Amino acid sequence: MSATQLAVVTGASTGIGLELARCCAQAGFNLVVAADESQIEQVAVDLRRLGGSVEPVETDLATTEGVDKLCAAVGDRPIDALLANAGIGLGKAFLDQDFARVKHLIDTNITGTLYLIHRVGNEMLRRNAGRILITGSIAGFMPGSFQAAYNASKAFLDSFSFALREELRDSGVTVTCLMPGATETEFFRRADMMDTKVGTDKKDGAYDVAKAGFDAMLRGEADIVTGLKNKIQTTVANVTPNEMLAKQHRKMAEPGTARS
Repeated sequence: MSATQLAVVTGASTGIGLELARCCAQAGFNLVVAADESQIEQVAVDLRRLGGSVEPVETDLATTEGVDKLCAAVGDRPIDALLANAGIGLGKAFLDQDFARVKHLIDTNITGTLYLIHRVGNEMLRRNAGRILITGSIAGFMPGSFQAAYNASKAFLDSFSFALREELRDSGVTVTCLMPGATETEFFRRADMMDTKVGTDKKDGAYDVAKAGFDAMLRGEADIVTGLKNKIQTTVANVTPNEMLAKQHRKMAEPGTARS
């Protein structure tokens, strides 16, 4: 990979996003990394040790202004790879949730992500070159009882990625959807889900998930479901009635289902 190539990674302060940024740095990309928390500055310091330039941007990608701030930091440099990973979760029953948090989830996972892809994608299309990796989820395959808005947001992204990929089929721009299962990150703690089975069960490693997604992006593949268990789960979900899937999800995500 040429050291002159630029990758932009969002949600890069922790978890899968941090590991995606690490994969980019190891492959020789220069980086612009973004997150809505100040620790993105330390992430940049750490990643610079792998070689190449790393520019941190602390910004709220749930807002139009936040996405504009990230794009302004990139300036007129061509983006060779956009890894649109920023996203948040939210547990508990939908009607028990603070709607401000629901709206923030939708603005982060969907609206901000699409606005960023629209801006960067148009620049890539003008050059007929670029790679886009969207972090979806196997959660998008099933109605998420006690994670209703989150699973729906990931169903949106999973679907959107395939549609955009087809629209760009005859261009030099590829779109890949990374669909992980439960991964060892800060996600479940931040989503108030540490009293659930899925929150406390063993999970996949963030670096392994990120590396699989990064490699699939470089190969230009349409999607990658990480882990054999998750591949089986998505295959079964495709032939299982939604009502049954929603009942099964309750057993994983309902508060109080955590293993003692």
